Amino acid sequence: MVKYLLKCKECKQYGLNNPENTAKCSHCGGQLLNPRPSKYSPIDKYGKYRREYFKEDFKKRFEKD
Repeated sequence: MVKYLLKCKECKQYGLNNPENTAKCSHCGGQLLNPRPSKYSPIDKYGKYRREYFKEDFKKRFEKD
């Protein structure tokens, strides 16, 4: 069960997602969305290491010659 509040795209009311009404607003029937923005940081502390890992992984998978 999702424990976070969701916000209706149509009427801007808040509600919870449950199995009976899969992501539909109980007030108007609109689509429920996550109201919180995704995390973003312009200063990515670990971006350098993540890119190095993906480059090595890419080489292992596709450049086996």
